[in-house]
Amino acid sequence: MPDISNVWLNNSKPYTGTIGDKGQQLKLKVNISEQNKKNDQEYFISGYSLVDDNYAKYEGKITITKYKDAKRKGIVFGDYELAEEPKGKHSGIFKGKFVYTFRWNKNTEKIEGQYIEFIGDWKSYDGTLDFKTRLKNQ
Repeated sequence: MPDISNVWLNNSKPYTGTIGDKGQQLKLKVNISEQNKKNDQEYFISGYSLVDDNYAKYEGKITITKYKDAKRKGIVFGDYELAEEPKGKHSGIFKGKFVYTFRWNKNTEKIEGQYIEFIGDWKSYDGTLDFKTRLKNQ
């Protein structure tokens, strides 16, 4: 697998989405992304999450489980698990699946139309909070 660690950085922009039943805004920023040297399907990432005034650093991994290649379109499937720093009731673990789709431009030999979506859950460390999460890169 080629090293696509730059993809997860999302051009230095946060992933945006929602958390919980009421659709509270969630932002997730990836500051560091590195491919695992021993397993090229795995990426170690770290950054921060933000919900209202709750800012938390996290680290974790993204694991590619499947890759589909059509002529001009690629689809990558996988899992993610991101652990926030344990700082009280509003810190926990993001866990779920992702889909990354893109188009390949033969002429420019560049990736275009990237779309990444993370769908999963966030559970607080103390077990009292459990929310559905949905994030995307646009």
